[in-house]
Amino acid sequence: MDVDSLVAEIIEREGGYSDHPADKGGATRWGVTEAVARAHGYRGDMRRFPREEAVAIYRRIYWLRPRFDEVAKLAPRLAAELFDTGVNMGPAVAIGFLQRALNALNRGATDFPDMPVDRRIGPRTIEALERFLRARGRGGEDVLLKAIEALQGERYVALAEQRPANEAFLYGWLANRLG
Repeated sequence: MDVDSLVAEIIEREGGYSDHPADKGGATRWGVTEAVARAHGYRGDMRRFPREEAVAIYRRIYWLRPRFDEVAKLAPRLAAELFDTGVNMGPAVAIGFLQRALNALNRGATDFPDMPVDRRIGPRTIEALERFLRARGRGGEDVLLKAIEALQGERYVALAEQRPANEAFLYGWLANRLG
């Protein structure tokens, strides 16, 4: 697992240009919204947004900035899931899922203390992850992945319940983003 492979998978899944009327994100290409592309200096037509710029944005904004590269050193499959969730929901949401899951799985703070769910990966989150994996052994990463996917699935259903237009996307989210 390396970031280049993860980015290639995201771009393959997201495809080329899209501007679905029910998508609040508006026009996208390679899965990058027009707002994100503009925030990173792209001024052209989204139909021609270069793949190389999408790759750079994914690497910088969705892998390095949220520090998923640090998670990958401890739990590569977890980092891949956080990256994918971060691309779809925002890195802060993915990190919040991780922090909530770690807090809920720390056996009443006996394995490590609860941490604030600040939606940023810092020393406390990394230490909690290290201690969780050490305490739970080889199966720990699998259980943590299940907890994060459960939180992700619940959020997808809630999004569809809160905004009926999102029902157009719910099936695909559940089919393509979980598991």
